[in-house]
Amino acid sequence: MITKINKNQDRQKRHLRVRRKIKGTAETPRLSVYRSLNHIYAQIIDDVKGNTLVTASTLDKEVKANLEGKDKKAQAYEVGKVLAEKAKAKKITAVVFDRGGYLYTGRVQSLADGAREGGLTF
Repeated sequence: MITKINKNQDRQKRHLRVRRKIKGTAETPRLSVYRSLNHIYAQIIDDVKGNTLVTASTLDKEVKANLEGKDKKAQAYEVGKVLAEKAKAKKITAVVFDRGGYLYTGRVQSLADGAREGGLTF
């Protein structure tokens, strides 16, 4: 019998494998990305304390106003820029990028480019 590949389960395995190596500290917190079918979410996390420091997504009010008529990659770029602005307000300049088990292409790459454009360093 042919079995269907569960892509999300494979992604979660990749994510756990990468998370063994990547840890966010107070000096360099972790920028975590989650990509759903229609939206993209990003948060900056201090893993030592277990606190989320900054969040941004396509559902935020300040981001949603700028997304009208843009494709998903452009939306992810805007989310990255807004996240970087919020991080700069909290004096966060350097982060460790956690792509969440997704390939570094498309929306994930656009979010990272937007965060770099906003002033974050990886």
